[in-house]
Amino acid sequence: MQLDHNQLRELIALLGESDIQELKLEGDDFRLELRRNLPASQPQVVMQAAPAAMPAPAAAPAMPSAAPPAAPAVRGDLVEITAPMVATFYRAPSPGDPAFVELGARINVGQTVCILEAMKLMNELESEVSGEVVEILVENGTPVEFGQVLMRVKPG
Repeated sequence: MQLDHNQLRELIALLGESDIQELKLEGDDFRLELRRNLPASQPQVVMQAAPAAMPAPAAAPAMPSAAPPAAPAVRGDLVEITAPMVATFYRAPSPGDPAFVELGARINVGQTVCILEAMKLMNELESEVSGEVVEILVENGTPVEFGQVLMRVKPG
């Protein structure tokens, strides 16, 4: 059994979204243990490879950050659209298609504003507010954390 970097990230993301406290996975050439609810409240990853059984990774896997990246100061009259999960953010339904929303666009409740891809599933994120999109804080194709602010909308 092979476990690549993307599969490892997906396992960590699933652990963060579930009630699972501990996961152990063993293959012929590796052992993986994921635990959560440690004092730092961050998943702990322990991965040991058998000597010479797996090539050494070029870089250590990226751990999810403890908090979403900081966003610029918030105006009190704006409503934030946040990521409900750890995923990859996409502004359009597919490459080459126009974005769901642009800066200055008017949106309505229930309108799709982006796609969040998690575990190869495409999840359309619908707006819970009507108004004007005044900020888009995430670049297309970038990973987002749970609770990270994606857009800000001026209601109205």
